[in-house]
Amino acid sequence: MDKACYQIRVKSHLGPSSTHAFEGFAIQYEDNGDTLLTGLVADQAALHGILMKIRDLGLTLVELKSLTSNFKS
Repeated sequence: MDKACYQIRVKSHLGPSSTHAFEGFAIQYEDNGDTLLTGLVADQAALHGILMKIRDLGLTLVELKSLTSNFKS
């Protein structure tokens, strides 16, 4: 399966200890207080792992968006 690019929005800005959990993702802090994570995900299992990190860190998932359905790296 080809990698896919995802954009994940969580409520609140991530602290320094939380950013390490999302290594490889571009992290953008938005004016409304949300954090936008953008990056490549290898497969569905990896996506579920990222969602579990969000849960384990006590973050609130606001949005999950696939940016490209046929992204090729």
